[in-house]
Amino acid sequence: MSAYKNNEHKIEGIDKTLPAALAKPGPRRYWLWRRRGHVLLVAFALVVCVALLAVAWGSFSIPPWTIVKILWRRISGNPGVTTWPASWETVILQIRLPRAILAALVGAALSQTGAVYQGLFRNPLADPYLIGISSGAGLGATIAIAFGLLFGWGSLGAVSVLAFLGALVATALVYCLSRIGGRTSVVTLLLAGVALGAFFTAIQTFLMLRSNDAFHTVHIVGWLMGSFNLSSWAKVQLLAPVLAAGTAIMCAYGHRLNVLQLDEEQAQQLGVPVERTRLVLIVVASLVTATAVAVSGIIGFVGLIVPHAVRLVWGPDHRFLLPMSALIGAGFMVVVDGVARTLLSPAEIPVGVLTAFFGAPFFLYLLRQKKQQLFR
Repeated sequence: MSAYKNNEHKIEGIDKTLPAALAKPGPRRYWLWRRRGHVLLVAFALVVCVALLAVAWGSFSIPPWTIVKILWRRISGNPGVTTWPASWETVILQIRLPRAILAALVGAALSQTGAVYQGLFRNPLADPYLIGISSGAGLGATIAIAFGLLFGWGSLGAVSVLAFLGALVATALVYCLSRIGGRTSVVTLLLAGVALGAFFTAIQTFLMLRSNDAFHTVHIVGWLMGSFNLSSWAKVQLLAPVLAAGTAIMCAYGHRLNVLQLDEEQAQQLGVPVERTRLVLIVVASLVTATAVAVSGIIGFVGLIVPHAVRLVWGPDHRFLLPMSALIGAGFMVVVDGVARTLLSPAEIPVGVLTAFFGAPFFLYLLRQKKQQLFR
């Protein structure tokens, strides 16, 4: 941090005075961009391969090459001669493929928004649910299930609609409560999120205890742990454009996120509108997270462990960290969902159980590392 003392740096010389993660690309860095671009393409190809294997993997196996033939037959519109049972096309196109794609989209959404929140709060322990999104979504879903609401909107039922609205309301309340004198403080934002989350969780627990229908309670618990067993193309069509637009905006703010790793005063001196940047990123990340939660339930720890693991290997530059987190999160979620639906087949394990199984030890490791840094 000595490079920032006495304001010796100038914006014109940002490439020379700021760390590489904060510097805008110059001629000497184009080779790094090309190399990392190639790595991103390789990561994308690996995600496609993992999704293909997930489609092939199930209660009965389907050869990957046959899956490619079926997909090409559907895309090209050429009926040709089939050498596989007709039921395979139904299983692939209506059950396994939308499930694999939805799992990939949700994993990408949670991982990328987790990286954004960790950058905003400058804390590797942050995740997409830190400011009350999960508690708001959980309360909305609990209300829909406990009272047996049956309305819907588009492809979403009452549970998904109220979960989405609950997540947005919780985020808006937390942001408004933390805003003091026209500014938002990171500390008050976190405290407001914890307090409001506890309040919403209390209401949710009360509704579960007051429910006279055991099926409703089991349904609530199952939704809170997250699952892809109700995946459909309609849910994919809902999440995909939201994630695409959110990814474009969040990646466009990658350089500003880098600068925000300094304190707010230094970021403002470097020309970053801190309040506007924070508001835009919170709104966009919350919308993406709320949409992901609405179609899959609450899946914890993905937005915590994936961005931090990618940061350890890939580096802290958010211009590359955000897309790589999305790709790794997509592949990770597809693999976890594959294990969840086949480990105890024909029964399914909620995806959130497995992510918590892997994520909780990693979270404890992060806490220990953070503690060691504080007391050095």
